[in-house]
Amino acid sequence: MLRFSLPSRVAVLVLASFALTTTIPAPTVARDVAKEQSTEQPWDKEGVKLGRASLTRHLYPSSWLDKQAADQYVALTRKASQQRALLSDDHPQVRRLRRILDELLPAAPKWNAKAKDWKWEVNLIDSPGTINAFCMPGGKIAFFTGILDKLQLTDDEVAMIMGHEIAHALREHARERAAKQAITNIGAIGVAVITGSQTAGQMASMGGDLLGRRFSRSDEIEGDLIGMELAARAGYDPRAGISLWKKMAAASKGAPPQWLSTHPSNESRVQTIEANMKDVIPLYERARAKKG
Repeated sequence: MLRFSLPSRVAVLVLASFALTTTIPAPTVARDVAKEQSTEQPWDKEGVKLGRASLTRHLYPSSWLDKQAADQYVALTRKASQQRALLSDDHPQVRRLRRILDELLPAAPKWNAKAKDWKWEVNLIDSPGTINAFCMPGGKIAFFTGILDKLQLTDDEVAMIMGHEIAHALREHARERAAKQAITNIGAIGVAVITGSQTAGQMASMGGDLLGRRFSRSDEIEGDLIGMELAARAGYDPRAGISLWKKMAAASKGAPPQWLSTHPSNESRVQTIEANMKDVIPLYERARAKKG
């Protein structure tokens, strides 16, 4: 065992500072940024108008997060299979979800060039009481039967939900959150060590939780708008987002379903969707014409 001659508090502070600079080596971050910038797609002038994704995400290598997500997704689907809750590949609803995913994906690289190399998949878990769906980093998607059956979703509405969740992966919102959380956790150690106060540690822990909350308001707006564009480019009516939120509100009955608890819906959100509808309707009409 190594022994330190420094006073304990100073030693821990040194280690905390060292961790901040070595947990994610600078060359790793630099290579990550350079690689991603070299593969960025020319910005499409059609569709919704959003800026570039946050650079903060580069502080957490995407390969790390994608591996974690893939492992967790395997564990989730394995557990569901053991409980006979993972619906089979030939189930009509599974085929439906995979068809919609296949139609949404061609437009994904506009928002993240790496998307064309991700191993996308969607599975359906039999949980009638769960009104939820998600897309993990790297393109791992899960729907629960509750959101399909209780809301009686049309294909257009499914495309809006799936597009929204895909958008979180494309913009790497979870990666940005992981980077912020890593920084905050290291900072929390330093504050607690310097002050010697448990209260300081608790306050910093609270700050970490706030920074690491599921998704921010701006993330959700991006999810709505990019999801709307993905759906439109695939020939799904983006106006279905309005009917979708009405169904969500009706299903809540005073207590928001799980999906809405992490995806706040209000009048301003609907207004934002409506205000940007003009940017995607032409894409939808063109896609529909091609489909015949």
